[in-house]
Amino acid sequence: MAALKEQVREAVAWYAGSGRGLNARLFVAFDEERQVYIVTSVVYPRYTDTAAVVVLVRIVGDRVVIEEDNTDRPLWQRLLQQGIPREKIILAYAGEPVPDPIEMP
Repeated sequence: MAALKEQVREAVAWYAGSGRGLNARLFVAFDEERQVYIVTSVVYPRYTDTAAVVVLVRIVGDRVVIEEDNTDRPLWQRLLQQGIPREKIILAYAGEPVPDPIEMP
């Protein structure tokens, strides 16, 4: 399980890069207790819009649940490259069913 957390952290952090995007600042946050990993984007230097979610992921049991992915380089592909099998990745944002945590192995 520790390896899965580290793989997810590393993949999510990649999206934040240097913390800067085109006219935006990117922020990464990890909630280790709840196993939630997120990158947000804030328009910069003029704060004219609200923050937006870039990617939002959580680990449920031995599965990676991608709740949101607003990128042109899908997170699930990065996770596959890191060796996480596709059957362990749930694309909740695309309508794939998310099992109840009690049902998870």
